[in-house]
Amino acid sequence: METIADSKKITVPVTGMSCAACAVSVESILKTTNGVADAAVNYASQTVQIEFNPKETALPALDKVLQGAGYGLIVEEDEDKALAEQEAALQERYNKLKKSTIWAGVLSVPVVVIGMFWMDLPYGNYIMLVLTLLVLVCFGRDFFVNAFKQARHKKANMDSLVALSTGIAFLFSSFNTFYPEFWHARGLHPHVYFEAASVIIFFILLGKLLEERAKTNTSEALKKLIGLEPKTVRIIRGNVESEIPLKDVLPGDEIVVRAGEKIPVDGKVLSGSSYVDESLMTGEPLPAEKKAGEKVFAGTINQQGSFNFRAEEVGKNTVLSQIIQTVQSAQGSKAPVQKLVDKIAGVFVPVVIGISILTFILWLFFGGENAVTHGLLASVSVLVIACPCALGLATPTAIMVGVGKGAGHHILIRDAESLETAHEVNVVILDKTGTLTEGHPVVTDWLWATDTSEKDTHLKAVKALETRSEHPLAQAIVHYVNESETGNVDSFQTITGYGVKGKVAGKQYFIGTFAFLKDNRIKMNSDLSAKAAALQQQAKTVIGVGADGELLAVAAIADKLKATSAEAVAKLQVQGIEVYMLTGDNTQTAAAVATEAGIKYYQAEVKPDDKMQFVKKLQADGKIVAMVGDGINDSQALAQADVSVAMGKGSDIAMDVAKMTLITSDLLALPKAFKLSRKTVTTIRQNLFWAFIYNLIGIPVAAGILYPVNGFLLDPMIAGGAMALSSVSVVTNSLRLRSIRL
Repeated sequence: METIADSKKITVPVTGMSCAACAVSVESILKTTNGVADAAVNYASQTVQIEFNPKETALPALDKVLQGAGYGLIVEEDEDKALAEQEAALQERYNKLKKSTIWAGVLSVPVVVIGMFWMDLPYGNYIMLVLTLLVLVCFGRDFFVNAFKQARHKKANMDSLVALSTGIAFLFSSFNTFYPEFWHARGLHPHVYFEAASVIIFFILLGKLLEERAKTNTSEALKKLIGLEPKTVRIIRGNVESEIPLKDVLPGDEIVVRAGEKIPVDGKVLSGSSYVDESLMTGEPLPAEKKAGEKVFAGTINQQGSFNFRAEEVGKNTVLSQIIQTVQSAQGSKAPVQKLVDKIAGVFVPVVIGISILTFILWLFFGGENAVTHGLLASVSVLVIACPCALGLATPTAIMVGVGKGAGHHILIRDAESLETAHEVNVVILDKTGTLTEGHPVVTDWLWATDTSEKDTHLKAVKALETRSEHPLAQAIVHYVNESETGNVDSFQTITGYGVKGKVAGKQYFIGTFAFLKDNRIKMNSDLSAKAAALQQQAKTVIGVGADGELLAVAAIADKLKATSAEAVAKLQVQGIEVYMLTGDNTQTAAAVATEAGIKYYQAEVKPDDKMQFVKKLQADGKIVAMVGDGINDSQALAQADVSVAMGKGSDIAMDVAKMTLITSDLLALPKAFKLSRKTVTTIRQNLFWAFIYNLIGIPVAAGILYPVNGFLLDPMIAGGAMALSSVSVVTNSLRLRSIRL
């Protein structure tokens, strides 16, 4: 379907869905509604992602359309209220389901006892009829109501199968109870199957109850993320401190955070200082120091001190809210394999009803003396054992758990397709700066010419001069020196492209290139010069410090390789993935970084368009390519790649284009992402295999295919139990993803 201009995309909770076929019905109804560009239903999370044109339709109108088919939307502008309403509706549904299951079980026990052991009990059939009627009308009523609503729209779902099977069994048994002479006249015993009808309702209710409990566990990671947001905030307005709800915070508000409290919104520290635990978002184990001017993020936890900060991003604009929205969207998106499953689920119920009718007809013609009885049992068993729910839950439950698992390991996955595709990746392209390296220059080596007692004096002078310089290399030296005091600068001058000079405490210092030092009559030290040359061979920038005509020290500066980059590259190679490095830096630097990181293939002096062309070339050779980058210059290649991965501390455009974001700066999250993809896809395949096998074996057995061989005919009660177990087993298998080690 074509995308409608000015469309709006929103995820809305759905009510009334009881099986995968329901999800297909909701989706098809919405897609054919005027003004809707697209709709994707996630049965596991009971939500639908709708893309629609607000000028042509609105959520209340779409809700009304669905209500005619027995479904509905929770229409609420405030997302928190919508979530609370959905939670309340699900809890109410769960409580009702629990109550119905218990009472259906209690009433079914005497029906089973009479039907199986006290068949000759006086008025036994009438007792079973009354108890079964109570089960069907009081606790199985929703199956019949929903089936009727579906029939009105010429559709069928799981409720249709349950209503047909139990309804036929009950009506047939009721007829035999009131008119037994009809069968006696034909020399046959009037069997009743009230226990089958009541127990089927009980087993299916029990299966749904277990399924609901299991499904709530699949979104645990999302609930944890949402739980990071505090409910109230302490702010200062007009010099008055007060506590207000989080939703009422405005950009520019001054917020007070005390020790042990969660930071409510994104902003910048105004006053005070503290250490903040940002591990849940960045993966960094050590708390980050926060002082005036530092950025703080919603969901992180203040530890020791207290501080005031100004709110900058609030509501949906905070980093945490965007992460939550991304996880919600990804959990609601569909993997490519799900499209095939949806098509199967859409025709599954009508096909099963057809098989059930055919089963009964075949038994009538070839069933012998008990043809009608056996045919009825077999057709009822076919209706009961068929389970589209297992098919419908196979993919979304695995995706939901997989996306949640990724979020827990600082891997933000934007859609199900990228999670499914990632396991096929056989080539990874890494950007250098900010991806493999720290992304900013640092001093890696500091060598003194002599063991002088004036080191502290010289360092204070160096810091005093470099503090006045705006050059990135100067800032690297300032951070390295880390002296609390500086000398008094009497004069200062920057010579662009060479260095700085100035007089500190009466002494003239020169800091810059060796050529700059030589021009200023600084005598070179042969031993130090040799060491400097060796450092330059490692693609490091070497700066000299001179005073009084002597070379005092040299500093080697480089964009340092991240501590875990080499380990991450090695793990990718162990996974059978070829690793390439593309960088715009010079060949010498690229070679040094590639060697240190353990990368065999690299290209230097690569322009942004060249990166994209390189991705295309690999794809033309049949490779499945993942591109990992953090800058604007990587965005074209990220868009072209089969799987695009952005570093969380990179540029906004890189993160917008990428389908995965590593929130942590640790590249080790990348092999974890690929492992998670493989495990998730394996789980999906297992789920689909068992769901298909269950139906391929179960339906023929229920139809009586084994009866001519060994006289076995499946009891409808057992069929009901097997159907319930199939859905629960699929969800339970998906939940195993939560315990895997990445």
